[in-house]
Amino acid sequence: MNPIKEALGIREQIIAWRRDFHMYPELGYEEERTSGIVEEHLREWGYRIKRVGTGIIADIGEGKKTIALRADMDALPLQEENNVPYRSRIPGKMHACGHDAHTAMLLGAGKIIAEHIDEFSGRVRLIFQPAEEGGNGAVKMIEGGALEEVDAIFGFHVWMDLPSGVIGIREGPFLAGAGIFKGRIIGRGGHGASPHETVDPVPITAEAILALQTIVSRNVSPIETGVVSVTSVHGGTAFNVIPEEVEFKGTFRFFKPEVGELIQLRMREIIEGIVKAHRARYQLEVEELTPPTVNSKEMADFARKVAEKYGFKYGEVAPTMGAEDFAFYLQKVPGAFLALGIRNEEKGIIYPHHHPKFDVDEDVLYLGTAMEVALALEFLR
Repeated sequence: MNPIKEALGIREQIIAWRRDFHMYPELGYEEERTSGIVEEHLREWGYRIKRVGTGIIADIGEGKKTIALRADMDALPLQEENNVPYRSRIPGKMHACGHDAHTAMLLGAGKIIAEHIDEFSGRVRLIFQPAEEGGNGAVKMIEGGALEEVDAIFGFHVWMDLPSGVIGIREGPFLAGAGIFKGRIIGRGGHGASPHETVDPVPITAEAILALQTIVSRNVSPIETGVVSVTSVHGGTAFNVIPEEVEFKGTFRFFKPEVGELIQLRMREIIEGIVKAHRARYQLEVEELTPPTVNSKEMADFARKVAEKYGFKYGEVAPTMGAEDFAFYLQKVPGAFLALGIRNEEKGIIYPHHHPKFDVDEDVLYLGTAMEVALALEFLR
């Protein structure tokens, strides 16, 4: 079997699936329609199915070794601005990160694997996961048995930073660990004309936001990487009223766990010190959501060998401060998270992930399917 030839043969079907999923996006843990379509096809092709909420664990084949392939299914709460026939038909929801493509690619791989299962000397497990976008659906799938008896796992993400059709492979840290924080600076409100009678939380919050930027620039080694971004600030309702409090929230990113721990520690110390100096109070919640996505060297090397054997275009993909809950799988099982380039300037496919005009170059999705099949075929030899 030639995986590329097989995938090319169903290229239009993969595109049709992707467009269907794109038109009817579902948010995390709401993927009833999407998972229903996936399950119907998998059962028809002979897979053994286990449901984990809106997620699916599907097995086919028998043997001593098991390889898992994973796709995420959830969309984002975003209004689409693309003027295309397959534009989202659900107001305020959009596949702006490419999970529709991931689901379609893996469904295509599932079809090819089922048709050629006699050529696979082991078991293939397909994981269709809900709630990657901040819901840590990977954790739910692992708790539901997704990694039981699994020897290796691979996943794909369509990638706007790579030319269309190029497979990106990287060993070691690929995506960052991520956390969120939200807090309130609590002062004493009053009239805008009499600030001396208040404890104004607005300049206190402004001072805290600026000070948080020193965590990375003055606490993290220049050869390490970290990010602290305050992304939302809300306070006050009128031009002449000093508010009682100001709310803020944001995200932090890191590659090394010790950097993530340092960021959280300094965040609390800095805010506590500033509010104390101004006789204010504060509330702060800091939560680490996702660990760094770290590909094993062994599996990254294996993916390169597979790509070379079958003639895929591949290359190194740069690390990013974006985060992925595929990291949870990699903490327990050797594997690699790969990228499929979809950037095509001639087609106007240039907008970044999570943008209302994000789109993918559908003509290369079959390559993701083909690589998934090739990884399974070679791993189970």
